[in-house]
Amino acid sequence: MKMLVVLGSPRKNGNSETLARKVAEAVEKSGGAVEYIRLNDLNMRPCQGCGGCEKSGNCVLNDDLTPIFQQVDDADRLVLVSPVYFYGLSAQCKIFGDRFQSRWARRYLLKERFGEGKGRKGYLISTAATVGPKIFDCSILTARYIYDAMDVEYAGELLVKGVDKRKAVLEAPDEMARAEQFGRDIVEGRL
Repeated sequence: MKMLVVLGSPRKNGNSETLARKVAEAVEKSGGAVEYIRLNDLNMRPCQGCGGCEKSGNCVLNDDLTPIFQQVDDADRLVLVSPVYFYGLSAQCKIFGDRFQSRWARRYLLKERFGEGKGRKGYLISTAATVGPKIFDCSILTARYIYDAMDVEYAGELLVKGVDKRKAVLEAPDEMARAEQFGRDIVEGRL
């Protein structure tokens, strides 16, 4: 199994990343490969809505996201990781997702299915400082549409509320255990 973990928080080693690394441990323990991309370290421009991708299925912008399109295409499992900012994904995740308009064009305009039948799956790991009942709704919906554009089946989420301060998840052993189980469920095909 080849897993690509897309870290969307500007905070290194924050709550979202801590959970993601716990999930990824199960893949590594099973002999799978895990690769991490920290979006905040990339020089990436937002989608320009130019329509340039509509003829080729490739984004016409050339920046640090350019090689990542192939990494996404090559992954068996994708994990989008983001804290909640104003009831949605981080700006870094949103730019990342918007740039996959090129893959949407490939799939829906050019009719090229590049993930169909390959069993590729995508997941969302998200944390929130507050505990509102709809705090993750927008993030889940956006992640589903990003994965649809990538031709990846959305297979589930790990969501943790009420973790605002740094390292808060480390003080929540039940949540860390849930992250470990989430990783095992991915490896064993339950998710």
